[in-house]
Amino acid sequence: MTRDLRICFIGDSFVQGVGDPEYLGWVGRVLQRTPGEVTAFNLGIRRETSEDVLRRCRPEILPRTKPDADNRLVISFGSNDMVEEDGALRVDPARCLENLAAVLDESRRLAVSALVVGPPPVVDAGEDHLSRTRELAGEMASLCLRGDVPFIAVTEELARDSTWTTEATANDGAHPRAGGYRRMADLVLAGHWHEWLALP
Repeated sequence: MTRDLRICFIGDSFVQGVGDPEYLGWVGRVLQRTPGEVTAFNLGIRRETSEDVLRRCRPEILPRTKPDADNRLVISFGSNDMVEEDGALRVDPARCLENLAAVLDESRRLAVSALVVGPPPVVDAGEDHLSRTRELAGEMASLCLRGDVPFIAVTEELARDSTWTTEATANDGAHPRAGGYRRMADLVLAGHWHEWLALP
């Protein structure tokens, strides 16, 4: 019997792949290099925070999964949470972590295996934003470790990556082009990806 592998990718504009002229983003590139047949759903929405993702998690995932399928969920958010607007963060870091815990709880209730990809850096948001995003990513990693959920770190690696930073700067200050998303896909694939999917 053929394995019915279904993967939902939920999160923000980085999940959607905004800025990529090839319309693949890191999600499409990861899928291209994932062996076997995969039914994938890109549920990334621009400017969304963890609050938004938590709100739509269950209604987005339910119609895309089946009880007899191998259902998976990739979660990636946090960069927008750490943006300062009108003198305050869009989402407090503690609240962002609560939202991640709630999304992971929801995935367990739905019997959907989850993996978390850390928040990418926003180049033009400055050092304070990068510092907050780094700290948030570390807390996310700890939360996932306690819950036995795979976590793939990308924040620090992409902040130091010349392709990511150069493309994002030349584009809109946040989103890279094809090369930057290729770098992010490499990090995801080098992480727990194949092990999580039980693939060779």
